[in-house]
Amino acid sequence: MTRPVTLLALLVPSFVLAQQNVIEISGANFRPMPIAVAIPAVQDDAARKTLNEFDSALMFDFSACGLFQVLDRKSYLAPPTEGVVASAIGFGKWSDVGAESLVKTQISSDGETLHGDLRLFNVAAGREDLKVSEAVPMKDARRLAHKLANAVYKHFTKETGPFETRITWSRKSPTGRDVWLADWDGHNAVKVTNGDVNVIPALVPGGGVAFTSYRQRKPWLYVGKPGSDPVLLIGKAAMVTGAAFSPDGKKVAVSISEGENAEIFTANAADGSNLTKVTDTKFFLNTSPSWSPDGKRIAFVSNRAGNPQIYVMTAEGANVKRLTFQGTYNTTPAWSPRGDLIAFTARDERNAFDLFTINVETGKIARLTQDASNNEEPAFSPNGRLILFTSTRSGARHLHVMTFDGNNQVTLSIEKGDYSTPDWGP
Repeated sequence: MTRPVTLLALLVPSFVLAQQNVIEISGANFRPMPIAVAIPAVQDDAARKTLNEFDSALMFDFSACGLFQVLDRKSYLAPPTEGVVASAIGFGKWSDVGAESLVKTQISSDGETLHGDLRLFNVAAGREDLKVSEAVPMKDARRLAHKLANAVYKHFTKETGPFETRITWSRKSPTGRDVWLADWDGHNAVKVTNGDVNVIPALVPGGGVAFTSYRQRKPWLYVGKPGSDPVLLIGKAAMVTGAAFSPDGKKVAVSISEGENAEIFTANAADGSNLTKVTDTKFFLNTSPSWSPDGKRIAFVSNRAGNPQIYVMTAEGANVKRLTFQGTYNTTPAWSPRGDLIAFTARDERNAFDLFTINVETGKIARLTQDASNNEEPAFSPNGRLILFTSTRSGARHLHVMTFDGNNQVTLSIEKGDYSTPDWGP
């Protein structure tokens, strides 16, 4: 039986080719690069206390980004005491286990500062290709790993990596749902809210999180930061949901309910002023806005054709174009920062929810998930190479990450719970 379209269902979704040292992360010929990541060398006792955090973050970064096939350390033939410079490395042993690249790191402390050095080697050539050093406060061992991993990512792709970015989500709590803010891997998570029902968070350019909250018994839009009280951004309506910020951070798009229908509005992101309606379809629902990376268009969901489908329009509401025609329930669009794809949730013929992308220009659809329970609510990484999403494949809804084409699906190693509506930003 077809599930009826409701306002709640739409507004609150259910819960290398190696050439010239550049990895091209697309195409049928792409294969992850086999890389060995040696156990970090530790220079002193204070640094040793940070080893597990540093190493786990570094290994997650390389494993989850989709660029590399991280070789099992149990297969390594080189001794753990092997040096970190080319003259001290037996490259034949690394070649024998299939490594094309080798990462060597060492960490040391200096008072309240943790230092990290990373060297990247081309195994076949026996050559050091990259050396980078970073320093952070002692408490930020994971951040140090992210910085070093980003240097390797940029070396191979010439693009900024995702490892120092932020994610947000809503999670079920004893008193409702709370909004959290965390590093890209889900660690160092802090609460943005504390109590009441707080849903559909969106990262605010420059800092903070916008979300819909029932804190005043009405679902209005607030902006908050960890450790401070949320500030009302847009209220005085029945329901304000689905905040999405323009790429330049100057505008915010939302869905506002008006009686039996819901319309897309834009407003000044700083204070919610200049609220402007950009859709006008009485008796229908228009929700889930998502900006194009050039800020000129907005993707959104509308049931104006009878069931929820993905549409695009100009930022002023003109030239409305329907994008999806397959299926009867397509929601939660997320426009890739690269501009070519929109990821979305769709209900398939088995009545299960899965993730797809559609090419904005050609209309070509690609399926990303299948046969893994319900997969929903995609959010692109700032570089457009990865997608964060929720899945019930392990029971309650949890957070997972995969490449933009659906490969290398990895579960975030965070506390179990009921997670929903993640967002990803710088």
